[in-house]
Amino acid sequence: MLMAHPAVLEELLRRYEELRARYGGGDEGLARGLEDVTYTLCVSTGTRDIAAALVVAREQLRRSASRAKAPASASVPV
Repeated sequence: MLMAHPAVLEELLRRYEELRARYGGGDEGLARGLEDVTYTLCVSTGTRDIAAALVVAREQLRRSASRAKAPASASVPV
């Protein structure tokens, strides 16, 4: 399965959280933006709903951060 770059996931999560916090139900522009970022998060994570997309995106970022912290010798198979 293709995986989105961690920087892309971070930006999508940031945008989703920002729009979600600002959305009060009456602003069509915010609603459209929230729909767009929700769709993109779902596509990027291979999920069908935002709850699952958020879990998968955060887990992918956690794993990516763990790999980045691992010593180079630990990630090379022997």
